[in-house]
Amino acid sequence: MITVVVADDQTMVRQSFRAALDAQDDVRVLGEAADGAAAVDCCARLRPDVVLMDVRMPEMDGLEATRRILADPAQPARVLMLTTFDIDEYVYGALRAGASGFLLKDAPLDDLVTAVRVIAAGNALFAPSVTRRLVREFAARGPSPGTRVGELTERETEVLRLVAKGLSNQEIAAALVIAEQTAKTHVSRVFAKLGVRDRAQAVIAAYESGVVVPG
Repeated sequence: MITVVVADDQTMVRQSFRAALDAQDDVRVLGEAADGAAAVDCCARLRPDVVLMDVRMPEMDGLEATRRILADPAQPARVLMLTTFDIDEYVYGALRAGASGFLLKDAPLDDLVTAVRVIAAGNALFAPSVTRRLVREFAARGPSPGTRVGELTERETEVLRLVAKGLSNQEIAAALVIAEQTAKTHVSRVFAKLGVRDRAQAVIAAYESGVVVPG
C-alpha cells in the first residue's frame, strides 16, 4: 500500500486529488495540508511514502517545505511537486530541494495516479515540458565543480549515465548484459557515493558533473 499526503492551499484541488488516489486499491491518502508548514508537521507525524506538494502556498512554500521534510534522514517520503506554473526557477528549485518529480496540475488525474506509483517505486518523473526546460538549464550552466563523481568506478560511471537517460534497473541490466540484481547493486552504490537519495538527484549530479552532456 502506497501512503500519501496531499499538500495544496486549494481545498477543491486537495479533495480532487484525494478522491482520485483513494479510488485506487494500492494507494491510501493519510492526510492533507493547506500550507507548507502544515505539510512538514503532517509528514513528521504520518511518515507517508509520497507527498504531493504544491509549489505556491501561504506561510511556507512547497520548496522550503520539501527541503525541511527531506532534511530528516529518517523520513521515507518522496516528493512530487505540483504546480500550474511551468517556470524554470520552480523546476530547478524543486529538484535541488530534493523532489523526485515535477508534474503540472493540468495533467489528467490518471497521470497523477501513475506519477505517485512511479515516485513510490523510487524512480524520477518529469512532465515532458519540464524535461525540455531542465535540459536547457543544464546546457546553459555547464559542468559544476565539487561533485563526487570522481569516486565512482568506470562501471558505476557507466551506470550513472544510463540512470540519467531514464533507464530502469531492468533496462540497465539489459544494456550492460548483467543480472538485474547486479544492476540494482551498482545503482545503490552510485547513490551512496554521490550522497543522493534517488534517481532525480542522481540525474542532477550526472549533468552538473559533465558525465552527461545535454544534447
